[in-house]
Amino acid sequence: MSPIQHLEKTAADTSVRTLSYAQAAALALTEAMDADRNVIALGEDLGRGGVFGQYRDLENQPLVKRFGADRIVDTPISEAAIVGASVGMALSGLRPVVELRVVDFALCAIDEIVNQAAKNRFMFGGQGRVPLVARLPIGLWNASAAQHSQSLEAWFAHIPGLTVVTPSTPADNYALLHAALESGDPVIYMEHKELWGSSGDVTPGSRAALGKAHVVREGNDLSIVTWSRQVAHARTAAETLASEGIEAEVIDLRTLWPWDRDAVLASAAKTGRVLVTHEAVQVAGFGAEIAATVAEHGRARVARLGAPRIPVGYAPALEDESRVGPARIAQAARELLKR
Repeated sequence: MSPIQHLEKTAADTSVRTLSYAQAAALALTEAMDADRNVIALGEDLGRGGVFGQYRDLENQPLVKRFGADRIVDTPISEAAIVGASVGMALSGLRPVVELRVVDFALCAIDEIVNQAAKNRFMFGGQGRVPLVARLPIGLWNASAAQHSQSLEAWFAHIPGLTVVTPSTPADNYALLHAALESGDPVIYMEHKELWGSSGDVTPGSRAALGKAHVVREGNDLSIVTWSRQVAHARTAAETLASEGIEAEVIDLRTLWPWDRDAVLASAAKTGRVLVTHEAVQVAGFGAEIAATVAEHGRARVARLGAPRIPVGYAPALEDESRVGPARIAQAARELLKR
């Protein structure tokens, strides 16, 4: 058992269910909406269940049939209007879940996110809170090209006032969405598009604390620190390395702000080498923050691995240039071990 607790069980239903990543989040949202009428969801295409089926219940019915159009709200195609309205709703006592389809489109609402949602509590001495959860799907998605495939988590981690969450499994998508909805402050909730159909065990009633990492695999030779879709790639890379006699520890950060410095530094002290890998462009990615922190504490040799600084291509061969898969992670780990 890892010393870092993955999920904290509550007294609620503890029967394990096998759910997809999308179903897990839908279950968490359904439970939150049942418990609190102030929780609403708004965005484009929610009435038909969302682009990825993330607003459909476990019987595959759109959530609008359960909660009505005044709580599952279809909006015009205007991200600025969606987020602007949500900030006002949050300040008025509602708890909006904002659907922006893909993170690329959140740039159309960047002022509302960065200058309104993130700053309100601080600018007005805590008189107002913005308990808003913005769901911004990230990452590569086959043949989606440059404007639908970005991973911009570092942009939002840079902004004071925002919490940034990056679940990698159905269990975490359930537990972390609950945590985000309960936080009372604006949360940038980033689900990977290629994870929607993945499945795994989910324990209803479980919770995960924001800012706590999960040691996915223990090892003594080097630490691989990552999040989101890259967690599965890192595990595959670690198994390949294990066949070569190299035992890699894999850490899933789960949240990028706050991020679990203690867990990473403890692992760094144990293994002496840290590889940070992410799907986002390597230049100025959040991996640089982790690597710098490890280096400043003098705990380990560090290396980063990310995508090249190019737009994601539409053609498969071009898209693959932006993919950071298990083979690249394993090779980066081998190179780090030589240093």
